[in-house]
Amino acid sequence: MILSLSKDTIQVLKEQDVVFLKNRVKETAVKIKMGLVNQTRLLTAASELVRNMMRYANGGVCLIEVVSSGRNNGVRLTFSDRGPGIPDIAAAMRDGFSTGKSLGLGLPGTKRLVNEFDIKSKVGEGTVITIIKWANG
Repeated sequence: MILSLSKDTIQVLKEQDVVFLKNRVKETAVKIKMGLVNQTRLLTAASELVRNMMRYANGGVCLIEVVSSGRNNGVRLTFSDRGPGIPDIAAAMRDGFSTGKSLGLGLPGTKRLVNEFDIKSKVGEGTVITIIKWANG
């Protein structure tokens, strides 16, 4: 069972919000004594997801939580937007798939960087992506 120990919600609507979010994610990871390699993975994943949220949905909200499961602490990030949604999640999760002019490594690459990855999306309503990176995992 995963317990939430602290929560912080950040609106991301403009570029300086992205910088603030990344700094807050870093602070949270440091606070739970996450190692540098895992911090880098978490920040890379967060950067990709917030970039997608800005590009495809003109922003949204990110919930940052310190979570615990047994003796392991981690950071859970939940990105929520009211964008157009993802019509085919399975396709979006394949390497090389892109609706923009990118390499198409965003979502599948993000999934590989974290311990847990969940995506829910409804066309016309938006997308919610939740990731967890454990301090020791």
